[in-house]
Amino acid sequence: MSWGTELWDQFDSLDKHTQWGIDFLERYAKFVKERIEIEQNYAKQLRNLVKKYCPKRSSKDEEPRFTSCIAFFNILNELNDYAGQREVVAEEMAHRVYGELMRYAHDLKTERKMHLQEGRKAQQYLDMCWKQMDNSKKKFERECREAEKAQQSYERLDNDTNATKADVEKAKQQLNLRTHMADENKNEYAAQLQNFNGEQHKHFYVVIPQIYKQLQEMDERRTIKLSECYRGFADSERKVIPIISKCLEGMILAAKSVDERRDSQMVVDSFKSGFEPPGDFPFEDYSQHIYRTISDGTISASKQEIGKVDAKTTVGKAKGKLWLFGKKPKGPALEDFSHLPPEQRRKKLQQRIDELNRELQKESDQKEALNKMKDVYEKNPQMGDPGSLQPKLAETMNNIDRLRMEIHKNEAWLSEVEGKTGGRGDRRHSSDINHLVTQGRESPEGSYTDDANQEVRGPPQQHGHHSEFDDEFEDDDPLPAIGHCKAIYPFDGHNEGTLAMKEGEVLYIIEEDKGDGWTRARRQNGEEGYVPTSYIDVTLEKNSKAPLKELFEM
Repeated sequence: MSWGTELWDQFDSLDKHTQWGIDFLERYAKFVKERIEIEQNYAKQLRNLVKKYCPKRSSKDEEPRFTSCIAFFNILNELNDYAGQREVVAEEMAHRVYGELMRYAHDLKTERKMHLQEGRKAQQYLDMCWKQMDNSKKKFERECREAEKAQQSYERLDNDTNATKADVEKAKQQLNLRTHMADENKNEYAAQLQNFNGEQHKHFYVVIPQIYKQLQEMDERRTIKLSECYRGFADSERKVIPIISKCLEGMILAAKSVDERRDSQMVVDSFKSGFEPPGDFPFEDYSQHIYRTISDGTISASKQEIGKVDAKTTVGKAKGKLWLFGKKPKGPALEDFSHLPPEQRRKKLQQRIDELNRELQKESDQKEALNKMKDVYEKNPQMGDPGSLQPKLAETMNNIDRLRMEIHKNEAWLSEVEGKTGGRGDRRHSSDINHLVTQGRESPEGSYTDDANQEVRGPPQQHGHHSEFDDEFEDDDPLPAIGHCKAIYPFDGHNEGTLAMKEGEVLYIIEEDKGDGWTRARRQNGEEGYVPTSYIDVTLEKNSKAPLKELFEM
């Protein structure tokens, strides 16, 4: 099947068909372009969706911990990767399909234009040959008519008896001339006819078939190119299907990773206070005054006093118990986290100690590196000045000392929390039985202890959030002094809960060091606080109040 043989007379139809083919190619290219825009917009919207629902992690406390949250954020990450694959599809279509189509359409237009111009030139040449042949034919026909007229004129004069011989001779010469010209035009016409027939045969059997064959090949190549682009259009997406499948598998794995038991345990770990449930309220007998008699005045008075103490103590106890389940006193976040429940306070302190230890390790590594560099400079002065490292070394040493003090201080607070959490149930139980506080004191966490010497305290505690309990124990006797101490070094006592002292100053000791490096002391004017045990010289006495007063007076 060849266009040259089958469509030899359909030049205009082929012109329209090839133009339609190019238009269809460009239409498909436009379709691919719009599909690319859809993929790009889809990927952009997916990324915006992921960005909208991703957590804004401004601090470590806001990081997701529950498995359901972690699974959701893993799904968001997989969806973000999925959006990236849609962008890959768009890029592949733009490069492999759309770009290729536009380049091929441009080349196709140029080739079509060239073939059509060749066909028009061939047709114009054939038309010119036909015109030459037609002109020679018309000229031959005209000369034949003129020769026929000359023949008729000659015959008429030759038969006319009145015509002169000269007129007859002249008519004969005219006849011969016209006959000769008719013969020449006949030969010319025959030559032009033969030439036209040859060119026409060549045109319809050689030139036009060749041109149409080229047009046919061009159109078939266009069809093949469309087929390749159709395949590339599908392959662009088929290539990313394995990666998209992995994204979907990742979403399924994220869904399977949700652990309701673990999430429930995290809720317990996050909100566990460490307090014991409140005990039973004691029975308060208000009918005692009904049976009171005049003769029982002394006893009644003592009962009234006890009743007053019990009432005050009971109210204080009720406050202490209800505070766990009621509204917790709100206040600023304290350095020792004493505003938090014991369990949460212990976790926060442990986290801070871990962070400080990491910082201390970094500073220690930096100190070691600086010392090595200093040794190198001392052995090879040309490499650097050892003195230039001294400020950095001093700064590092100061940081190490500061971090060690911070770690020591936080460890003391942690020891206090762990000690109180361990004995909280017994202390709470004993206080509920006695309903009196004359034998104990309020701890920083709102619990009570029976023995002042058994209470473990760390340095500087902020008691602003215990203001609701302060008025209940303001009449308690101060703790007795168990010895005295003399300051070996001065201590500024900037932190709240500490006690500043000067070198050589003598103070009462009211609590020994429980292993946390701090000793509780009191001045003669009653001011109390914690001082570093390593800064003082301690002397314990059985009855140290009197001797200590003498020391103050000296």
